[in-house]
Amino acid sequence: MCGTCGCGDEGGGTRISLPREDHTRATGRPHHGHGHGHDHDDDHGHDHDHSPGRHEDEGARDTGETVTLEQRVLAKNELQAERNRAWLAERRILAVNLMSSPGAGKTTLLERTIRDFSGRRPVAVVEGDQETMLDADRIKRAGCAVVQVNTGAGCHLDAGMMKGALTALAPEEGALVLVENVGNLVCPALFDLGESSRIVIISVTEGTDKPLKYPYMFGAADLVLINKADLLPYVDFDVARCEAYARSVNPDVRVLTVSATTGEGMDQWYEWVAALDAQMLLS
Repeated sequence: MCGTCGCGDEGGGTRISLPREDHTRATGRPHHGHGHGHDHDDDHGHDHDHSPGRHEDEGARDTGETVTLEQRVLAKNELQAERNRAWLAERRILAVNLMSSPGAGKTTLLERTIRDFSGRRPVAVVEGDQETMLDADRIKRAGCAVVQVNTGAGCHLDAGMMKGALTALAPEEGALVLVENVGNLVCPALFDLGESSRIVIISVTEGTDKPLKYPYMFGAADLVLINKADLLPYVDFDVARCEAYARSVNPDVRVLTVSATTGEGMDQWYEWVAALDAQMLLS
């Protein structure tokens, strides 16, 4: 049970899996388990608090205890996130965390990005979903190394899950790691994975006022991608107003309008990734 948002999987916890078929075909190289030097100081991939007292003593759930528990959960997550960040930095791996509500087009955007980057740089994907391997199978068909993280009842990825995914994925030095977080515009913003940057994707079918309704998510973003621009003639969505709303909660955020289906605006997304790469090399 997650002490911060109340999510959890009481039926067995997080599952981290390579796509179907054998590991060599799934990743394009033999699978060597944990043999790539990643830090393994704990054996539990889910960093949420599972203390029995949370269930046995309902009367103890006063405001003070809840806040303390949240702080402890987030502090543990931050520690693992920093370890992940150091591990990625040592290998010059750029990791970006893509967050959105369900159906915003994250997987389609990833598929196009993978195909457009083919031959230009190694790309690997961490897929986060509550259940199924459907998105991981789509990513594998696009020609990319991928690991699926099924969170069960959990509504977000955390740094412990990211650690487990990196262990299974073993991305090449200098790779781009794209993380597709669980579809949710609330909890993913609370949990640092050790990523270099956070991207929020909103589709034009969702409504212009999303940044005002979910200010924490948009406030935590480095980039907002307004996706499905090809549908603008058919929906009531004001791009300029949505951009203004996003900047009202995050004055420094970059906003790009794209269509992962037609390719409109995708070059700007790739230029943003390239600039992030250059910034990492200078750091």
